[in-house]
Amino acid sequence: MYAVVGCDECQALWIVEGRPDSSQCPRCGKTRKYEKRREFVTTDDEDHAREVRASMLAARQGQDEAFAELDSFAELDAQVDDAGIDDDTYLAESGIDPEAVAEAGERESSGSSSREGIVRDALRELDEPTEDDIVAYASERDVPAEYTRTALQKLVRAGEISESRGTYRLL
Repeated sequence: MYAVVGCDECQALWIVEGRPDSSQCPRCGKTRKYEKRREFVTTDDEDHAREVRASMLAARQGQDEAFAELDSFAELDAQVDDAGIDDDTYLAESGIDPEAVAEAGERESSGSSSREGIVRDALRELDEPTEDDIVAYASERDVPAEYTRTALQKLVRAGEISESRGTYRLL
C-alpha cells in the first residue's frame, strides 16, 4: 500500500509505503504519528501514487495543463529504458572489451576481496578446516600465511570463530 501524505508544517508531499508508526517529513524533518498525517490518496499501485503526487505539485504551481500533456510514469520509465545505448555497446565503442569486463565482474563477485573476508570464506567453504587448511586456502588467494594465522587468533579472541582440537568453525 502506498499513500501520498503531507506535512502540516511546510506543506511538503511525499509517498509512504505501508503503514509505519510514524513518518518524518523529508523537507523539514518534523516527525509525527502516521495517523495524524493527512492522506490525500491510498493505493496499491506505486505508479498511481507517484502520478497523484506529481499532479498535486503541478496544480500548486499552476502547471495543470502542462502536467496533463505528460505520459504516465510507467510510460516514461519505459522510454528511459529504451533511450540511449546499452552497456555493452558503450564499452565496445569506448575501446573496452565487454566480455573482459563481465569476466572481471564475475571474478570480483565470486568471493571476498579483503584478507579477512578470504579467511572467513575458508572457514565457510572448507569441511572441518585446520589452521594449515585455512592458510593454504588463503595463500592460493594471495593472503600471506602470517596474516592468516594472526587473523585466526584475533577471530578466536573476538568470539567470532571457535577452535577445538585444531579444527576451526564460524560461530
